[in-house]
Formats: sequence, structure tokens, C-alpha cells
Amino acid sequence: MNTQVVPTKGNLIGSKKSLELAKVGFDLLDKKRNILIRELMTLIDHANEIQQTIDVSYSKAYLALQEANMTLGICEELASTVPVDESLRLSYRSVMGVEIPIVFIEESKMNSIPFGIVSSNSVLDKAYKLFLEVKQKTAELSEVENSVYRLAKSIKKTQKRANALKNIIIPRFEKIVKFINNVLDEKEREDFSRLKVIKKQKE
Repeated sequence: MNTQVVPTKGNLIGSKKSLELAKVGFDLLDKKRNILIRELMTLIDHANEIQQTIDVSYSKAYLALQEANMTLGICEELASTVPVDESLRLSYRSVMGVEIPIVFIEESKMNSIPFGIVSSNSVLDKAYKLFLEVKQKTAELSEVENSVYRLAKSIKKTQKRANALKNIIIPRFEKIVKFINNVLDEKEREDFSRLKVIKKQKE
């Protein structure tokens, strides 16, 4: 074996420790990958559910808006009463070291209708509430899709590291340990044979 490792007992002990550490590292990475994959699959199922809900919500909201346009016409005054939306908030949670976003909208700013009763009607109120629902679901979907992307990226990186340990690092240390063991065993046999010869000569 072509190696730069000097076959000594000290190097054997060190190589065995490194081999054990590499195996522990692989096991941890394998567990991390499995946990991340389970989380990813759960989020993908959730994303599909939200997407279906959003499609239905959008259809209802645009239908209600069309009805409002027919009863009220397109009114710039009503549009100008809708304030700039600053209700979106962002925080994070950690899954095996992966930062997963949490997107939410402040409830206090979700329920109030900005235009007055006199200038609008119940059809417009319905459209407004339906679009609030769409906004909530869109925020939820953006959270899930971003989480899926981050998890997939981390799974790929974890898989790459696990493969490096399994296919390169662990086999290399196994070969080094085997090489040093073989050399030391051979040396021990030679020493034993030499001692036997010396003993015979003395006798």
C-alpha cells in the first residue's frame, strides 16, 4: 500500500480514533438527512394543499370583485382608502440547523375594512375579505415554498458530506488501519522468530 503513514502503534491508535469519529459523523449526517427529508415531504404535501386552496380563493375573490365593479363601478376614491400593507412579519425556526422562515400577518390589521359603509356595499366588503384570505394563504405558501427550497439545499449538502465520509474518508482510514496492523503483525512475527533463534543459540 502506497501511504505516507508511518506504521507505528501511535499512528494505529490515532487512525482507529479517526475511523471511529468518521463513522459517528456519518451516522449523525444520515440521521440529519432522514429528519430533513421527513420535514421536506410534510411541507411538500402542505404546499399542495395550500395551492389548491389558493386557486379556489382567487377564483372566488375575482368573481366577487367583478360583482363589486358591476354594482359600484371602478371607484378611485375607494381604492385610495386602502392603506399600504405593513402587516407582514417574518421570523425563523431551526430544523437540524436549517433556518426555516415563519411568515405571518398581524391579525389586528387583517379584519378592518378601510372604506366606509355609505360609499361601498356588502358585495365589495365580501370581495375585500376574500382577498384578505388570499393574502393570508399566499403568505403561508411563500413560507412553505421557501422552507422547501432551504431544506432541499441542506439535504443536498448533507448527502454530499455523508457520501464523502462513506466512500472516501472511512475506506481510507480502514485501509490505513489494515496497513499498519499488517506491518506491525509482520514485525511481531519477525521479532518472535528472532527471539526463538537467539534462545536456541543460547541453549
